Amino acid sequence: MDAPSTIGDRSTSDVVVRLRTQDGRDEWIYCHSNILVEKSKYFADRLSENWPTCQILDSRNCVEVYCQESDFDHHVNVLRLLYVVIDGSVDDLWNGVKNAIGILRVAIELGCPKIVTACVSYLEAVPWEESEEEEIIKIIPGLGSQVEPILARLQPVNPSAIRGIFISTLQFAMSSPPSLMNDLKSSAQEQLEYMVTEDDDAPLLIADDDIKSEVKDCVRRLFSRFNNLLEALSCEPTEAAGEAGKMELFQSYLADFSWACQLLTKLEIMREFVNSWVDVSDKIVKVMQSSIAVEETKAKLKVVEVVAKVLEAIGYGTVILPTTKRLHMVKLWLPFVRVTKPLIDSIITNDDCLEFKIDSELWQSLESTFVSIILALPSTDQAEILTEWLGNEHVQYPDLTEAFEVWCYRSKVAKRRLSFLAGEHHMTNTL
Repeated sequence: MDAPSTIGDRSTSDVVVRLRTQDGRDEWIYCHSNILVEKSKYFADRLSENWPTCQILDSRNCVEVYCQESDFDHHVNVLRLLYVVIDGSVDDLWNGVKNAIGILRVAIELGCPKIVTACVSYLEAVPWEESEEEEIIKIIPGLGSQVEPILARLQPVNPSAIRGIFISTLQFAMSSPPSLMNDLKSSAQEQLEYMVTEDDDAPLLIADDDIKSEVKDCVRRLFSRFNNLLEALSCEPTEAAGEAGKMELFQSYLADFSWACQLLTKLEIMREFVNSWVDVSDKIVKVMQSSIAVEETKAKLKVVEVVAKVLEAIGYGTVILPTTKRLHMVKLWLPFVRVTKPLIDSIITNDDCLEFKIDSELWQSLESTFVSIILALPSTDQAEILTEWLGNEHVQYPDLTEAFEVWCYRSKVAKRRLSFLAGEHHMTNTL
């Protein structure tokens, strides 16, 4: 029985593969024509009688192969694998995904089906880095039917599976899990937003009425738990509440509300959330006014973040509320915000504490929202709010100067602008 051929064995080699690059690299590899022809279509064509050959080194054939410098080692590896691959299984020879991708690319070029199959089997079974995945996607068009095992990992999921994972993730993200699971909860919330966001790609999930209904149900359950907590905090001393960890849970709920606002805004279903927040606003302020301890200050910061989103929905017409509710929200949250801002600013100034830092744009947005809501109220209510503002020690924030100027202008020109109403009123009385 003849001994198996070995790559590089000059004594038995009958063909030289000369690998060359544009950078001048030149390597002669002693091979065997029967192996090259059997396992590579490229070499089968090159060594056929129809392809011009040159005779060198004791009448041996020479095949010159030009390649990029970055692919040189991959060409050498493919030639070696031609001598190893028999059943398509060489799990221990790939030396990582990056190397396997390079070998796959060269194997496709040289028409080596067994190596391609073995590469695909390896890549299908191992994890990829993002950059590696992009490289694999570039190679896929050259694989034909062999691409199916790899495509199984990359193909879109059917809509029912997407709905299933969205609902499961949603229920977990809004279930108020223990604080030890905060990182997991944050990741779940982030992915939920990503799934319904349109960016360079279409949203992964188009929220229909059933999905929106499920989201609303989760928000209702969250508000129910939050309301129960508010009742508990209102009925016991703050110190006892803090010891029981209720204030930590309170902050967790607020963080969930802040995130929920973002999701609900994307789905255009903020109305129920806003109404629920309006209903519990008095209780929230009552709890927040009970102490100025550090934990309560952190909670106040979270409250401000949610209030800003709720008032924005009201102030810019996303959610339409009756005048009485809009007036109540201004009278309740305006004093809260103008007292909370200097409190938080003083902590940041004194301690440079990162956990109390808040985006300056949020304060500016909140100020603009108050102005918008106030200017949409009856002028008498506007006058009452502005009078109180001008006499308050915290007149600098929120700065209602714009609302004051518009109120002054409207009030001054009101009789002239609305004189036609007086005429209609006189005509009605005459009739």
